[in-house]
Amino acid sequence: MSGDRIGIDLGGTKIEAVRLDAGGRVMFRERIATPQGDYRAILHAIAGLVERAGADVGHRATVGIATPGAISPATGLMKNSNSTCLNGQPLREDLQALLGREIRIANDADCFALSEATDGAGAGAVSVFGVIVGTGTGGGLVHRGRLVQGPNAIAGEWGHNPLPWPGDDERPGPACYCGKHGCIETFLSGPGMSRDYLSHTGRELPAQRIVALATQGDADAQACLQRYIDRMARALAGIINVFDPEIIVLGGGMSNIAHLYDEVPARWSEYVFSDHVATRLLPPVHGDASGVRGAAWLWND
Repeated sequence: MSGDRIGIDLGGTKIEAVRLDAGGRVMFRERIATPQGDYRAILHAIAGLVERAGADVGHRATVGIATPGAISPATGLMKNSNSTCLNGQPLREDLQALLGREIRIANDADCFALSEATDGAGAGAVSVFGVIVGTGTGGGLVHRGRLVQGPNAIAGEWGHNPLPWPGDDERPGPACYCGKHGCIETFLSGPGMSRDYLSHTGRELPAQRIVALATQGDADAQACLQRYIDRMARALAGIINVFDPEIIVLGGGMSNIAHLYDEVPARWSEYVFSDHVATRLLPPVHGDASGVRGAAWLWND
C-alpha cells in the first residue's frame, strides 16, 4: 500500500473525492454533480472519481465511501437513505465489482465524526460525538479513534429519538418522515427552526435568515433562537447521559450559529445527570470537507 487513502462523499447533490497522504495532506480533490435518481449512473460517477483520484498510485490507495443511510447488517443492502434510489441496492458489492478492489463504506455522519476525531476538533480525545444538523440531523460515535458500529448500523442516530423533556407545546411534535412525531430532527434541523418560527409568527423564513434577524435584535427571531438552544441542550444532554463524550463537534449548516457554542453548554447542565459537565461543544475544523476526509480515514488501521 502507498499509505494514500481515497475518500468519496456521496451526497444528494454532489459527490466529492479526495486523496489524502499518510499525514492527511490533500493530494487530489474533485467535486461533481450527483446523477439524480439513477443508481447505475451514480456507480459509474463514483468509479470515475476513484480512477482519477488514484491515477498516479492505482490500487495502492485504499478507498472509503461516505453515504447517506447505511448498509443493513441483515441484508447487505442500503437502508435509511434520503437518496432513495440507493435504498435496497447492494452498493458495496456493486462498487467492489466495478472497481475491482475492496472498499469500506460508512454513514456520512459517522465519517464526519471520524474525521473530526482523527485530525479535527476532537483530535486526541478518547471519545467524540459528531453531530450533523442541517437539512436533517445525524450523528456518529468515535471511541479511541475508532467508529462505534453496532449490530444494527444505527449507532449515533440521535435525530430519530424523541426530543427529551418536551413541554406541553412540544407534544406530540411535528411529523417526521420516519413515521413518528416529535423526533429531535423535526426540531433541530434547519427546516425544524423554520417550522417553529412559522408556528409562532405566521411568517415563513429560512433558518439562516432567522438567525440573522436574531443577531439584529428582532424579538421573534431571538425567541425562536432561544427555543432552539434549549432544545439542543436537552438533546445533547441525552447523549452525554448515555455516552459521556469528551468532545461534541457540530457540523452541517446549523453549526454556523456562533451562539450555540457558549449558550448550549451553559444550559445543558440543567439536564445532564452530573454535578459538573466537562464535555466541550466545538465547531468543526474541516467544515463540509469532514465527510469526505472521514471516508478516507475509514482505513485508519
